[in-house]
Amino acid sequence: MLYDISLRMSYVYDVAASGSHHVLRLLPLTLSDRQRLVAGSVHIDPKPDESATFIDFFQHPATYMQLRAPHERLDIRMQARVSVQAPLPTADLSPLLARLPDELADHWALDPDSPHHFVGPSPKLEEVGEITDYARESVTSGQTVRQIAEALCARIHRDFRYDAKATTVDTTAKEAFALKRGVCQDFSHIMILALRALGIPAGYVSGFLRTLPPPGKERLEGADAMHAWVRIWCGRTMGWIELDPTNNIVAGTDHVVVAYGRDYADVAPVIGVVKSYGHHKTVQAVDVVPVP
Repeated sequence: MLYDISLRMSYVYDVAASGSHHVLRLLPLTLSDRQRLVAGSVHIDPKPDESATFIDFFQHPATYMQLRAPHERLDIRMQARVSVQAPLPTADLSPLLARLPDELADHWALDPDSPHHFVGPSPKLEEVGEITDYARESVTSGQTVRQIAEALCARIHRDFRYDAKATTVDTTAKEAFALKRGVCQDFSHIMILALRALGIPAGYVSGFLRTLPPPGKERLEGADAMHAWVRIWCGRTMGWIELDPTNNIVAGTDHVVVAYGRDYADVAPVIGVVKSYGHHKTVQAVDVVPVP
């Protein structure tokens, strides 16, 4: 599947910012087994006074930019063409939950893809007792790690309501869990915490979701903005799988990966500091359109 992706993010300040600096993670990744970035560009207005690219710990390309002159708004545009392959169907080769700690202990590596980075607390995710209880209630005897992940994905989709006005980017997992509503970031954070509470390594995936559904298919929730879903380590034989709790589906050709991390803090598309005061307005528009 070939997609043309366009993203526009605009920040409009009540009072002109006298300076700012940001880190951007916007371009889709090239992944050997599923995805290839054919072409991509990022345009920033006003033009940064200083910029540089670097590779972060999780091996994602990122751009640092700084604006020194006063500016009333910041416009960021990203365009990309991406080729996505359908994941091959696989049998459930994950272990029973009781055997997972031994497989994790036998994984002697701390590379960016190592499951050891995804089992404990992370910048935006500390243990939440209510979510731990929720996770334990979702497990039945004899389930494999993959079955547990799929059951949690389905339960979160069933128990929580998608509501773009209920939460913000700063809403904690505990607050979203109490509300029982939110957006893809909230559902992904809750699912990650639930899996980690069971000892299952889980991480956050940032990306895009196909905007126009195939004929006869319903439009997926979260397609109007950047999307998020969950990555789960299912033991040394099966490795990583990806599930989307917002839509209760396996991530496939409708999902385009931008970054992997422990939680949103590792993969935020735009993060930085602005020297200003007052409020600002943020507008985001996304289109992921199949190329005929």
